[in-house]
Amino acid sequence: MLSWRKVAMVEVQLEMQYKYPQMLLIAFSACTTVLVAVHLFALLISTCILPNVEAVSNIHNLNSISESPHERMHPYIELAWGFSTVLGILLFLAEVVLLCWIKFLPVDSIQKNETITIQKPSGHAGWQAALVSTIIMVPVGLIFVVFTIHFYRSLVRHKTERHNREIEELHKLKVQLDGHDRDAGVSGPTHFCT
Repeated sequence: MLSWRKVAMVEVQLEMQYKYPQMLLIAFSACTTVLVAVHLFALLISTCILPNVEAVSNIHNLNSISESPHERMHPYIELAWGFSTVLGILLFLAEVVLLCWIKFLPVDSIQKNETITIQKPSGHAGWQAALVSTIIMVPVGLIFVVFTIHFYRSLVRHKTERHNREIEELHKLKVQLDGHDRDAGVSGPTHFCT
């Protein structure tokens, strides 16, 4: 996906005869830069941690798992996942909208025979096309955010339930061992006096 975005950015050609709104160009530039940086950060974390995960998965020693850096770097891995998945997709959706505005806004605003830019009212075809892309992307972005929140809450709920079951099992084991120890203390070795 990242390489496709790079190709799309190279193919973007601004109409030199059209005066783009300054904030549109700044937003597009910032969004593109942050989008690439977020995915490169996630790629860096993935590339650095993968050899350690593979090395640990090939070793059958349980102590090596706790020595692996991927356990210590767990917060960074989750951060990279969040950046790449959540922030990256939101930025990509914003990028598509900004790209539509940049490509469609000049349509029907430039006279072909003259170098003078004539801006028509906001009802022209390019403006309408850019507006339609924005209107489509807003619900898509909202659906994405709702799904992400729901999915993340489900993962957290599952993890919490699993940890609660493990704690209950450990508690039962402790009770059994404590009960066994008490019984062993009562029925322990008896000293006979002769």
